[in-house]
Amino acid sequence: MLDMSWGEVMLIGGVALIVIGPKDLPKALRTVGQITGKLRRMAGEFQMQFNEAIREAELDEVRREVDGIKRTVGSGTQGFNPVQTIRDELKGAIEAREGRNAAKPGPDALAEATAQLRAEAGYSGSQGGSYDVPRPPHAPAADPLASDQPATPPGA
Repeated sequence: MLDMSWGEVMLIGGVALIVIGPKDLPKALRTVGQITGKLRRMAGEFQMQFNEAIREAELDEVRREVDGIKRTVGSGTQGFNPVQTIRDELKGAIEAREGRNAAKPGPDALAEATAQLRAEAGYSGSQGGSYDVPRPPHAPAADPLASDQPATPPGA
């Protein structure tokens, strides 16, 4: 604590014995011990109060940081409402689909438009064009790997 060696403590004890005397030395040492205890308690209380003040200051700082983060998050999500966004998108999709169905011509209108375009182009319908895809002249050979029969080895 005070960085004193045993020799120094013995020297102080010897001087105290000579100055105070053997009769009053125990009473003086008891008083010094009580004063030392009081000083230690006071130092401990001071240190505890100091540490508590530091903790409170740190807590206040942390509270301020948390409040700042809450404000930042609150301002970032202020206009964010996922349920309303989904509802709006669904309404828009339904309205677009209804608009598309209303704009679709019926089969009669398609037939009339086709006849009108053919008349304008001079198409008589007797030209005999076919849009069928031609088929191969013969069916392709069966895949030997797809058959259930085991393959016969050559020369057997």
